[in-house]
Amino acid sequence: MRQVLNIAAAAAFLAGGGVGAAAADTVNIGICVSWPGYAMLKVADDNGLVADHDLNFTIFEDPLGGHAALAAGQIDVYGCTADYTPLVVDRGTDVVNVAFMNPSYGVDHVILAPDMAITELPGKKVAAPQAYIGQLLMGLWLDSEGIAPDQVEWVNLNADEAVGPMMSDDLAAAYMYEPWISKVLEAKPGAKSVVDTSDPDMLKTGIFMDALYMNKNFIAEHRDTAVAVLKARWEGLGYWNAHTEEVNQQMADFLQWPVEDIGYVIGNDGKSLLGGIYMMDFEESARICGVLDGDGPFGMANGSIVDTVALTNDWWIKLGLMTNKIDAAAGIDCSLMADLVAAGYRQELTAH
Repeated sequence: MRQVLNIAAAAAFLAGGGVGAAAADTVNIGICVSWPGYAMLKVADDNGLVADHDLNFTIFEDPLGGHAALAAGQIDVYGCTADYTPLVVDRGTDVVNVAFMNPSYGVDHVILAPDMAITELPGKKVAAPQAYIGQLLMGLWLDSEGIAPDQVEWVNLNADEAVGPMMSDDLAAAYMYEPWISKVLEAKPGAKSVVDTSDPDMLKTGIFMDALYMNKNFIAEHRDTAVAVLKARWEGLGYWNAHTEEVNQQMADFLQWPVEDIGYVIGNDGKSLLGGIYMMDFEESARICGVLDGDGPFGMANGSIVDTVALTNDWWIKLGLMTNKIDAAAGIDCSLMADLVAAGYRQELTAH
Protein backbone atom coordinates (compact mmCIF):
# COMPACT_ATOMS: atom_id res chain seq x y z
CA MET A 1 0.00 0.00 0.00
CA ARG A 2 2.97 2.33 0.28
CA GLN A 3 5.34 3.08 -2.55
CA VAL A 4 9.09 3.58 -2.77
CA LEU A 5 10.63 6.30 -4.93
CA ASN A 6 13.91 5.55 -6.68
CA ILE A 7 15.59 8.92 -7.22
CA ALA A 8 17.90 7.72 -9.97
CA ALA A 9 14.97 6.42 -11.99
CA ALA A 10 13.05 9.60 -11.24
CA ALA A 11 15.85 11.68 -12.69
CA ALA A 12 15.73 9.64 -15.87
CA PHE A 13 12.02 9.99 -16.53
CA LEU A 14 11.68 13.56 -15.32
CA ALA A 15 14.17 14.78 -17.92
CA GLY A 16 11.42 14.90 -20.55
CA GLY A 17 8.56 17.36 -20.96
CA GLY A 18 4.88 17.13 -21.82
CA VAL A 19 3.57 16.38 -25.28
CA GLY A 20 -0.02 17.61 -25.01
CA ALA A 21 -3.26 16.90 -23.20
CA ALA A 22 -6.34 14.80 -23.83
CA ALA A 23 -9.47 16.07 -25.56
CA ALA A 24 -11.64 18.17 -23.27
CA ASP A 25 -14.47 15.63 -23.10
CA THR A 26 -12.17 12.75 -22.07
CA VAL A 27 -9.80 13.22 -19.14
CA ASN A 28 -7.16 10.61 -18.37
CA ILE A 29 -6.74 10.13 -14.62
CA GLY A 30 -3.76 8.35 -13.12
CA ILE A 31 -3.57 6.79 -9.65
CA CYS A 32 -0.04 5.97 -8.52
CA VAL A 33 -0.99 2.99 -6.32
CA SER A 34 -4.17 1.33 -5.11
CA TRP A 35 -4.98 3.60 -2.18
CA PRO A 36 -8.33 4.98 -0.94
CA GLY A 37 -7.05 8.54 -0.72
CA TYR A 38 -6.62 8.56 -4.50
CA ALA A 39 -10.07 7.15 -5.33
CA MET A 40 -12.38 10.15 -4.85
CA LEU A 41 -12.49 11.09 -8.53
CA LYS A 42 -13.67 7.54 -9.27
CA VAL A 43 -16.35 8.00 -6.60
CA ALA A 44 -17.45 11.22 -8.31
CA ASP A 45 -17.52 9.50 -11.69
CA ASP A 46 -19.43 6.46 -10.44
CA ASN A 47 -22.09 8.63 -8.83
CA GLY A 48 -22.72 11.02 -11.72
CA LEU A 49 -20.91 14.02 -10.25
CA VAL A 50 -18.72 14.81 -13.28
CA ALA A 51 -20.98 16.48 -15.82
CA ASP A 52 -19.97 16.58 -19.50
CA HIS A 53 -16.64 14.79 -19.07
CA ASP A 54 -15.62 11.15 -19.38
CA LEU A 55 -12.94 10.10 -16.91
CA ASN A 56 -10.60 7.32 -17.95
CA PHE A 57 -8.76 5.76 -14.97
CA THR A 58 -5.42 3.95 -14.79
CA ILE A 59 -4.00 2.49 -11.58
CA PHE A 60 -0.27 2.28 -12.16
CA GLU A 61 0.96 0.45 -9.03
CA ASP A 62 4.16 2.20 -10.11
CA PRO A 63 4.56 5.82 -9.00
CA LEU A 64 7.47 6.41 -11.36
CA GLY A 65 5.54 5.10 -14.33
CA GLY A 66 2.61 7.35 -13.47
CA HIS A 67 4.82 10.42 -13.18
CA ALA A 68 6.42 9.56 -16.53
CA ALA A 69 2.99 9.31 -18.14
CA LEU A 70 1.91 12.65 -16.62
CA ALA A 71 5.10 14.42 -17.75
CA ALA A 72 4.58 13.04 -21.27
CA GLY A 73 0.94 14.14 -21.42
CA GLN A 74 -0.34 10.56 -21.63
CA ILE A 75 -2.45 11.28 -18.56
CA ASP A 76 -3.80 14.66 -17.51
CA VAL A 77 -4.35 14.30 -13.76
CA TYR A 78 -2.42 12.22 -11.23
CA GLY A 79 -2.89 11.39 -7.56
CA CYS A 80 0.31 10.57 -5.68
CA THR A 81 2.45 11.67 -2.74
CA ALA A 82 3.42 15.33 -2.46
CA ASP A 83 7.08 14.55 -1.79
CA TYR A 84 7.64 14.30 -5.57
CA THR A 85 6.98 18.01 -6.09
CA PRO A 86 10.58 19.23 -5.67
CA LEU A 87 11.70 16.68 -8.27
CA VAL A 88 9.35 17.90 -10.98
CA VAL A 89 10.61 21.44 -10.41
CA ASP A 90 14.25 20.35 -10.47
CA ARG A 91 13.77 18.60 -13.82
CA GLY A 92 11.59 21.29 -15.39
CA THR A 93 8.72 19.04 -16.44
CA ASP A 94 5.26 20.19 -17.50
CA VAL A 95 3.76 19.11 -14.17
CA VAL A 96 2.33 21.07 -11.22
CA ASN A 97 0.84 20.18 -7.86
CA VAL A 98 -2.64 21.76 -7.83
CA ALA A 99 -3.85 20.74 -4.35
CA PHE A 100 -2.99 18.91 -1.16
CA MET A 101 -5.59 16.21 -0.46
CA ASN A 102 -4.94 14.18 2.67
CA PRO A 103 -2.12 13.83 5.18
CA SER A 104 -1.01 10.61 6.76
CA TYR A 105 -2.70 10.61 10.16
CA GLY A 106 -0.72 7.96 11.97
CA VAL A 107 -0.18 5.36 9.23
CA ASP A 108 3.59 5.77 9.29
CA HIS A 109 5.76 5.00 12.34
CA VAL A 110 9.36 4.74 13.50
CA ILE A 111 9.90 1.65 15.66
CA LEU A 112 12.79 1.58 18.12
CA ALA A 113 14.42 -1.76 18.96
CA PRO A 114 14.18 -3.16 22.51
CA ASP A 115 16.76 -1.88 24.98
CA MET A 116 17.90 0.76 22.50
CA ALA A 117 18.25 4.24 23.97
CA ILE A 118 17.80 7.12 21.56
CA THR A 119 21.16 8.55 22.63
CA GLU A 120 22.80 5.31 21.43
CA LEU A 121 21.54 5.63 17.83
CA PRO A 122 24.58 7.45 16.36
CA GLY A 123 26.61 4.85 14.47
CA LYS A 124 23.75 2.33 14.46
CA LYS A 125 21.71 1.00 11.51
CA VAL A 126 18.29 2.49 10.85
CA ALA A 127 15.98 1.28 8.08
CA ALA A 128 13.76 3.34 5.81
CA PRO A 129 12.88 3.17 2.11
CA GLN A 130 15.20 5.58 0.34
CA ALA A 131 13.66 8.77 -1.06
CA TYR A 132 10.20 8.08 0.29
CA ILE A 133 8.18 9.48 3.18
CA GLY A 134 9.63 6.79 5.44
CA GLN A 135 13.08 8.30 5.09
CA LEU A 136 11.65 11.78 5.65
CA LEU A 137 9.89 10.62 8.82
CA MET A 138 13.03 8.94 10.12
CA GLY A 139 15.14 11.99 9.24
CA LEU A 140 12.80 14.51 10.88
CA TRP A 141 12.49 12.38 14.02
CA LEU A 142 16.26 11.91 14.33
CA ASP A 143 16.71 15.65 13.84
CA SER A 144 14.19 16.35 16.62
CA GLU A 145 16.35 14.19 18.89
CA GLY A 146 19.52 16.07 17.94
CA ILE A 147 20.87 13.36 15.62
CA ALA A 148 22.01 14.37 12.13
CA PRO A 149 21.27 12.11 9.14
CA ASP A 150 24.96 11.36 8.63
CA GLN A 151 25.34 10.12 12.21
CA VAL A 152 23.45 6.88 11.49
CA GLU A 153 23.93 4.08 8.96
CA TRP A 154 20.96 4.07 6.59
CA VAL A 155 19.60 0.76 5.31
CA ASN A 156 17.24 0.98 2.31
CA LEU A 157 14.34 -1.26 3.40
CA ASN A 158 10.58 -0.95 3.19
CA ALA A 159 8.45 -1.94 6.19
CA ASP A 160 7.94 -5.59 5.23
CA GLU A 161 11.65 -5.99 4.43
CA ALA A 162 12.69 -4.53 7.81
CA VAL A 163 10.76 -7.08 9.90
CA GLY A 164 13.40 -9.82 9.69
CA PRO A 165 16.36 -7.56 10.55
CA MET A 166 14.39 -6.08 13.45
CA MET A 167 13.63 -9.59 14.74
CA SER A 168 17.30 -10.56 14.54
CA ASP A 169 18.48 -7.35 16.27
CA ASP A 170 20.30 -6.11 13.16
CA LEU A 171 18.52 -2.73 13.23
CA ALA A 172 18.32 -0.08 15.91
CA ALA A 173 15.21 1.51 14.42
CA ALA A 174 12.98 1.09 11.37
CA TYR A 175 10.22 2.84 9.48
CA MET A 176 7.05 0.72 9.53
CA TYR A 177 3.31 0.67 8.96
CA GLU A 178 0.68 -1.96 9.69
CA PRO A 179 0.53 -4.91 9.79
CA TRP A 180 4.31 -4.93 10.30
CA ILE A 181 4.20 -2.66 13.36
CA SER A 182 2.02 -5.11 15.28
CA LYS A 183 4.10 -8.09 14.20
CA VAL A 184 7.32 -6.54 15.51
CA LEU A 185 5.82 -5.19 18.74
CA GLU A 186 4.28 -8.58 19.54
CA ALA A 187 7.42 -10.56 18.73
CA LYS A 188 9.93 -8.18 20.33
CA PRO A 189 8.89 -7.17 23.86
CA GLY A 190 10.32 -3.77 24.62
CA ALA A 191 10.22 -2.52 21.02
CA LYS A 192 8.16 0.65 20.78
CA SER A 193 6.83 3.25 18.40
CA VAL A 194 8.68 6.50 19.11
CA VAL A 195 6.92 8.72 16.55
CA ASP A 196 4.18 8.54 13.95
CA THR A 197 2.59 10.89 11.46
CA SER A 198 -0.23 11.86 13.84
CA ASP A 199 2.38 13.60 16.01
CA PRO A 200 1.51 17.33 16.03
CA ASP A 201 5.06 18.34 15.11
CA MET A 202 4.99 16.01 12.10
CA LEU A 203 1.48 16.95 10.99
CA LYS A 204 2.17 20.67 10.91
CA THR A 205 5.06 20.23 8.47
CA GLY A 206 2.57 19.08 5.80
CA ILE A 207 5.24 16.79 4.34
CA PHE A 208 3.40 13.49 4.75
CA MET A 209 0.70 14.39 2.27
CA ASP A 210 -1.07 13.08 -0.82
CA ALA A 211 -1.48 15.56 -3.65
CA LEU A 212 -3.22 16.04 -6.96
CA TYR A 213 -0.95 16.81 -9.90
CA MET A 214 -1.90 18.03 -13.38
CA ASN A 215 -0.10 18.39 -16.68
CA LYS A 216 0.50 22.08 -17.44
CA ASN A 217 -0.57 21.70 -21.07
CA PHE A 218 -3.87 20.18 -19.97
CA ILE A 219 -4.49 23.17 -17.72
CA ALA A 220 -3.51 25.69 -20.42
CA GLU A 221 -5.55 24.09 -23.20
CA HIS A 222 -8.58 22.91 -21.22
CA ARG A 223 -8.70 25.10 -18.15
CA ASP A 224 -12.47 24.85 -17.64
CA THR A 225 -12.19 21.07 -17.72
CA ALA A 226 -9.28 21.13 -15.27
CA VAL A 227 -11.33 23.24 -12.84
CA ALA A 228 -14.32 20.92 -13.27
CA VAL A 229 -12.19 17.85 -12.54
CA LEU A 230 -10.69 19.50 -9.46
CA LYS A 231 -14.17 20.35 -8.19
CA ALA A 232 -15.32 16.79 -8.92
CA ARG A 233 -12.59 15.43 -6.66
CA TRP A 234 -14.14 17.28 -3.70
CA GLU A 235 -17.66 16.42 -4.81
CA GLY A 236 -16.63 12.77 -4.60
CA LEU A 237 -15.27 13.39 -1.11
CA GLY A 238 -18.55 15.02 -0.10
CA TYR A 239 -20.50 12.05 -1.42
CA TRP A 240 -18.29 9.72 0.64
CA ASN A 241 -18.95 11.86 3.71
CA ALA A 242 -22.72 11.50 3.21
CA HIS A 243 -22.74 7.85 2.06
CA THR A 244 -19.68 6.37 3.74
CA GLU A 245 -20.65 2.71 3.88
CA GLU A 246 -21.83 2.69 0.27
CA VAL A 247 -18.72 4.46 -1.01
CA ASN A 248 -16.30 2.33 1.00
CA GLN A 249 -17.74 -0.64 -0.87
CA GLN A 250 -17.41 1.18 -4.20
CA MET A 251 -13.75 1.92 -3.44
CA ALA A 252 -13.17 -1.69 -2.41
CA ASP A 253 -14.57 -2.86 -5.74
CA PHE A 254 -12.46 -0.37 -7.69
CA LEU A 255 -9.20 -0.97 -5.81
CA GLN A 256 -9.79 -4.72 -5.39
CA TRP A 257 -9.48 -4.50 -1.61
CA PRO A 258 -11.53 -6.18 1.12
CA VAL A 259 -14.02 -3.53 2.21
CA GLU A 260 -12.90 -3.73 5.85
CA ASP A 261 -9.39 -2.71 4.75
CA ILE A 262 -10.81 0.48 3.24
CA GLY A 263 -12.16 1.36 6.69
CA TYR A 264 -8.80 0.58 8.30
CA VAL A 265 -7.21 3.30 6.15
CA ILE A 266 -9.85 5.94 5.53
CA GLY A 267 -12.25 5.27 8.39
CA ASN A 268 -16.01 4.92 8.55
CA ASP A 269 -17.06 8.36 9.80
CA GLY A 270 -16.77 10.30 6.55
CA LYS A 271 -13.73 12.30 7.61
CA SER A 272 -10.66 10.47 8.94
CA LEU A 273 -9.16 7.62 10.93
CA LEU A 274 -6.53 8.17 13.58
CA GLY A 275 -3.90 5.64 12.57
CA GLY A 276 -4.96 6.03 8.94
CA ILE A 277 -5.45 9.16 6.84
CA TYR A 278 -7.25 12.47 7.29
CA MET A 279 -9.41 13.66 4.39
CA MET A 280 -9.15 17.42 4.06
CA ASP A 281 -12.32 19.10 2.80
CA PHE A 282 -12.14 21.76 0.09
CA GLU A 283 -11.92 24.68 2.50
CA GLU A 284 -9.05 23.12 4.46
CA SER A 285 -7.09 22.49 1.26
CA ALA A 286 -7.91 25.94 -0.14
CA ARG A 287 -6.53 27.59 3.03
CA ILE A 288 -3.28 25.66 2.74
CA CYS A 289 -3.13 26.86 -0.88
CA GLY A 290 -3.63 30.41 0.38
CA VAL A 291 -6.73 31.14 -1.71
CA LEU A 292 -9.24 31.20 1.17
CA ASP A 293 -8.91 33.06 4.46
CA GLY A 294 -7.88 31.16 7.57
CA ASP A 295 -5.35 28.48 8.47
CA GLY A 296 -5.46 24.80 7.56
CA PRO A 297 -5.78 21.90 10.00
CA PHE A 298 -3.06 20.67 12.37
CA GLY A 299 -1.21 23.98 12.55
CA MET A 300 -0.66 24.24 8.78
CA ALA A 301 -0.66 27.97 8.08
CA ASN A 302 -2.49 29.78 5.30
CA GLY A 303 -0.53 29.39 2.07
CA SER A 304 1.88 26.89 3.62
CA ILE A 305 1.84 24.53 0.60
CA VAL A 306 4.88 26.35 -0.83
CA ASP A 307 6.75 26.19 2.48
CA THR A 308 6.04 22.45 2.67
CA VAL A 309 7.53 21.87 -0.77
CA ALA A 310 10.57 23.96 0.21
CA LEU A 311 10.99 21.97 3.44
CA THR A 312 10.74 18.70 1.50
CA ASN A 313 13.42 19.97 -0.88
CA ASP A 314 15.64 20.86 2.11
CA TRP A 315 15.27 17.37 3.49
CA TRP A 316 16.02 15.66 0.18
CA ILE A 317 19.23 17.71 0.15
CA LYS A 318 20.03 16.82 3.79
CA LEU A 319 19.48 13.16 2.98
CA GLY A 320 21.77 13.37 -0.05
CA LEU A 321 19.08 12.68 -2.63
CA MET A 322 18.95 16.12 -4.25
CA THR A 323 21.63 18.75 -4.73
CA ASN A 324 19.71 21.79 -5.98
CA LYS A 325 17.65 24.25 -3.96
CA ILE A 326 14.57 24.79 -6.14
CA ASP A 327 11.93 27.52 -6.40
CA ALA A 328 9.17 25.75 -4.50
CA ALA A 329 6.44 28.02 -5.88
CA ALA A 330 7.27 26.80 -9.40
CA GLY A 331 5.90 23.37 -8.50
CA ILE A 332 2.55 24.71 -7.28
CA ASP A 333 -0.48 26.04 -9.17
CA CYS A 334 -3.21 27.08 -6.73
CA SER A 335 -5.01 29.17 -9.37
CA LEU A 336 -7.51 26.39 -10.07
CA MET A 337 -8.46 26.28 -6.40
CA ALA A 338 -8.71 30.09 -6.53
CA ASP A 339 -11.10 29.86 -9.50
CA LEU A 340 -13.40 27.61 -7.48
CA VAL A 341 -13.26 29.96 -4.49
CA ALA A 342 -14.04 32.94 -6.73
CA ALA A 343 -17.00 31.03 -8.19
CA GLY A 344 -18.38 30.61 -4.66
CA TYR A 345 -17.58 26.93 -4.18
CA ARG A 346 -17.28 25.93 -0.53
CA GLN A 347 -17.19 22.63 1.33
CA GLU A 348 -16.76 22.02 5.06
CA LEU A 349 -17.11 18.39 6.14
CA THR A 350 -17.33 16.96 9.64
CA ALA A 351 -17.26 13.40 10.92
CA HIS A 352 -20.55 11.62 11.55
